[in-house]
Amino acid sequence: MTAVTRTGWPALAILVGASVWGIVWYPLRIVAALGVSGTAASALTSAAGCLFVLALRWRSIRTMRWHRVLPLLGLAAGVNNLGFVWGSIHGEVMRVLLLFYLAPAWTALFAHFILRERLTWSGAALAALSLAGAVLMLWSPHAGLPLPADAAEWAGLAGGMGFAMSNVLVLKTARVLPDMKPEMRTAIVFGGAALSGAFAACFEPMPAPPVGPALVHVVWLVVVLGIALGANNMLVQFGLARVPANRASIIMLFELVVTALTAWLFAGEVPGLHEWAGGGCIVLASLLSNWVHRVRPPRGGDGGDCGGPASRGTADARDGARAMV
Repeated sequence: MTAVTRTGWPALAILVGASVWGIVWYPLRIVAALGVSGTAASALTSAAGCLFVLALRWRSIRTMRWHRVLPLLGLAAGVNNLGFVWGSIHGEVMRVLLLFYLAPAWTALFAHFILRERLTWSGAALAALSLAGAVLMLWSPHAGLPLPADAAEWAGLAGGMGFAMSNVLVLKTARVLPDMKPEMRTAIVFGGAALSGAFAACFEPMPAPPVGPALVHVVWLVVVLGIALGANNMLVQFGLARVPANRASIIMLFELVVTALTAWLFAGEVPGLHEWAGGGCIVLASLLSNWVHRVRPPRGGDGGDCGGPASRGTADARDGARAMV
């Protein structure tokens, strides 16, 4: 196998995964249009994804061990998934996703307090750049404070914070339960998202639940989405295991390109100047974060962890925290 083949296929796997995440909002809106609330859609697709992963990787179930961090991981994943799904259904998908992509700023803070990672000046500066991009995107001379304009944008912001917490807790899980297979962490993330979505669905009414042919369409869409997202997760895992973390994170930014294109084609959303400028700052912060936290050889030669939270967390975080979306 040539070097190009060894790196080309894994990079393509990550590119395909990012593309799926960039377009998944549209079938979720179709499910919502058929009479299923956003919270219920989150619960159903996550449950289907969890069952698919467990059925396909059932031999890995024996590596499952209990630890108090697991329910926290499931809860963070639930906030992550609910924020993205509900926000992308009810709001302008590109603005919601850009607020979601503030996750690196929150990750630096959460890693400092939970993983005891040192918050460097460069990390703090990049977090500030990312937040400045959000302020620029949200600022309006007539709207007062640059805050999210509606519940959907608040959901995207909360989803990004849940994503960041999931990143940190996946790393924590990998440290305290090193023998647990990655697909079991993924199953916990899916399961946590399903339970959180089911709980939230109790408080969001479905005015016209699907019946007859619409119900059949919903069932098929939910099953297909669950299988697609579960398979997409494992495809991305394949790529992340073979591509350097900083390069993989750059490839994943292709999700923003696909989202912008599909939002324009399917929803008629055209980002304005503020969205482009603020989004550019957020993307730049992500790119610089990948460069600043790139993996470096350990000084002591002991083969231990090295680099910042982004370098160590990229692969593990993406195999779990974005399993659903």
